[in-house]
Amino acid sequence: MILLKLLLETAASLLLLPVSILFVEILPAVTKHVLPVPQNGERQRVTVVVPAHNEASTIARALRSITPQLGKTDRLLVVADNCLDDTAAIASAEGAEVIVRSDLTRRGKGYALDFGIRHLELDPTDVVVIIDADCFVAPGTIDKLTRLCTKTARPIQALYLMHARKDAGLKIRMAEFAWVVKNQARPTGLHRLGLPCQLMGTGMAFPWLSIRTARLATGHIVEDLKLGIDLARTGTPPLFCPDALVTSEFPTSGDGVQGQRTRWEHGHLSVIVSDVPRLFLTSLGQRSASLLALTLDLSVPPLALLTLLVVIILFASAIYYIFTNTMFPFGIATMAALLLVLSVLMSWLQYGRRIIPLHILALAAGYALWKIPLYVKFLLARQVDWVRSKRDEEEPK
Repeated sequence: MILLKLLLETAASLLLLPVSILFVEILPAVTKHVLPVPQNGERQRVTVVVPAHNEASTIARALRSITPQLGKTDRLLVVADNCLDDTAAIASAEGAEVIVRSDLTRRGKGYALDFGIRHLELDPTDVVVIIDADCFVAPGTIDKLTRLCTKTARPIQALYLMHARKDAGLKIRMAEFAWVVKNQARPTGLHRLGLPCQLMGTGMAFPWLSIRTARLATGHIVEDLKLGIDLARTGTPPLFCPDALVTSEFPTSGDGVQGQRTRWEHGHLSVIVSDVPRLFLTSLGQRSASLLALTLDLSVPPLALLTLLVVIILFASAIYYIFTNTMFPFGIATMAALLLVLSVLMSWLQYGRRIIPLHILALAAGYALWKIPLYVKFLLARQVDWVRSKRDEEEPK
């Protein structure tokens, strides 16, 4: 019983840390207090790089949202990476500069980005903005990213939202809400605290020197998280720009959703296991508040997994309390559960009411249970290779 008590106390205490971090991030995101943000700099020359792998169905719309935002000296570069469709031809017809990469042994977005940056070395611009080929870029976004990047000499991350289609089912709606918590509520809170954010894979702006020297040519499953970590280590952690907006849509096919979630969540969990402990020690050694803040933010697991863990520990500690009258583990687990509920409710009130009604939000624990196989797979056969998410248009008829 002593060992069980120690295990429950340790598990509850460890779980309280990421829940507390989540609460601290969400709280300023739902208040009116806003710290002064850096004033925009001058509009320097920019290249928008669009990595694209078999994106014939989406790339024209993406490029048409970017082109009107470019000046006469700006560049629009599409990297057609191992494409088997008409991506390159469509991009060229839309007026983009297109380069083709064919290398079936080195697959992944990181390799495509590195190929594009090496191409730009012949005629570099002051700022490089990276936009995925399935995204829509809201008017004014390129200008806002470029000016803030110029002013701060830091990587800048736009608000990146994924929307469920009107006919999407409950699971996709819940996924959209979880995405809003991760990509809008939490970065907004960090922004208002004057702290850096994670990179999100698209809607990212970089000073030329930062992106030119970055280690891009990897097949890492979540290359954006790794890039943000690398930049933070060098003293230039990314900043959030909530006024710049990039959007895309969740796939509605079962294979598309499952592949997307597996890649994101296995990648995030792998980063927590492999990078967070070392980053924590590095941040202390460098006495870097920005790196420490980014490390703590990375340590928060996906919302569904966090909910699942809280429910399990709360239930186990409650049973232990009933049979032993030992309160400490149950008290810690109860505190973690309350903070999690408050964080989710605050996020829903501020950002999520348009996505799901409150009575559906109450089914969050059930949504977490649906994802148990995904987390079991992480333990037994985690995904380590980059795999592009399947689009709905590619589903067999």
